[in-house]
Amino acid sequence: MTASIPTMPTIDLQARRWLRLEGVAVLVAAGVAFGQLGGEFLWFVPALIVPDLAIAGYLGGPRSGAFVYNLVHNWALGLTVAGAGLAFGIAPLAFAGTVLIAHTGVDRAAGYGVKLASGFGDTHLGRIGKAARSARAGNPANDAVREPAAQTVAG
Repeated sequence: MTASIPTMPTIDLQARRWLRLEGVAVLVAAGVAFGQLGGEFLWFVPALIVPDLAIAGYLGGPRSGAFVYNLVHNWALGLTVAGAGLAFGIAPLAFAGTVLIAHTGVDRAAGYGVKLASGFGDTHLGRIGKAARSARAGNPANDAVREPAAQTVAG
C-alpha cells in the first residue's frame, strides 16, 4: 500500500484577489459599525490584534491549532457575537463582535485564509509565510496559487 501525499488546493489568482478585496470591504464595514455603535477608535486598532492569541491552539498540534484558529477567524463567530450584543443591548459584546469581524477582514485582505490541518502555512487561499517561500524556492509548480494562463486584451 502506498501513502498518498496531500496536495494543496489551488485557487485562481483572480478569485484570490476578489476574496482579498472582500476582506477589505468587511474591514471597512466593521470599522464603520464599531464607530456607529459609539466605539472609541483608540481601542479599535489595538483590539484587532487580540484574536491572534488563538494561535496558542497550535501548542496542541496542527489539527487542534487549525480548529481553534479557524473558530476565532471566521465571519460566523464575529456576526454571532455582534448580533448577540445588539440583541441584548450589551455594547461591549457588540464591540467585540465588530472587532472579530474586522480582524477576519484584515486576515483575508492580507491573504490569510482558513487554516488547513496540514499546518499553519496552508490555507484555503494558498500557502503563506515559510510554506509559500519554500514551495516557490523548491518547485514553483507546488505553489498553491495558480497564475492564470496568458490572456490577450482587446483594446
